[in-house]
Amino acid sequence: MNFRAHQDSPAEAVEQAFFRIQREQMADVPILNPVLSVAAVDFQRWQGHWLGIVVTPWCMSLLLLPGGSENWVTTGENQRRFVKFPAGDFAFLGSAEAELGEYQSCPLFSPMGKFSSQSEATLTARASLIALLTAPQQSLKAPGEEKTAGEPSLSRRRFLALR
Repeated sequence: MNFRAHQDSPAEAVEQAFFRIQREQMADVPILNPVLSVAAVDFQRWQGHWLGIVVTPWCMSLLLLPGGSENWVTTGENQRRFVKFPAGDFAFLGSAEAELGEYQSCPLFSPMGKFSSQSEATLTARASLIALLTAPQQSLKAPGEEKTAGEPSLSRRRFLALR
């Protein structure tokens, strides 16, 4: 994996990488939603790194890119690691692209056939990012009820269903 710290927002590089992937690898794939285009959505600093969402005609994924070498956990290509967010723990897969260097992704939607417009996909991406960075409502449990040690963390499927 090639490490590249992004001092400025990587949104433009994310779009370049995923437009290239669409052109070179996804051009004839039947699951592409023709009303959607590649878009980097709301990249922001998170724990010293960059967090945002990429919307493509074939998937929507959370992306985590290094903002520096401090606290960055290298996973290796196609290796998984769990990242703790206020909404729970989410599995990210290590990847690398020429335009981005090393990054990690967590798929949210694939395929993208249920989205009827780019704005709908972008709004869903924004809402997903807000939900990820917001702790779940305690009202999901009875007052005073604590999470037990054996209780699973919020899964990606449950996270998307609760929001």
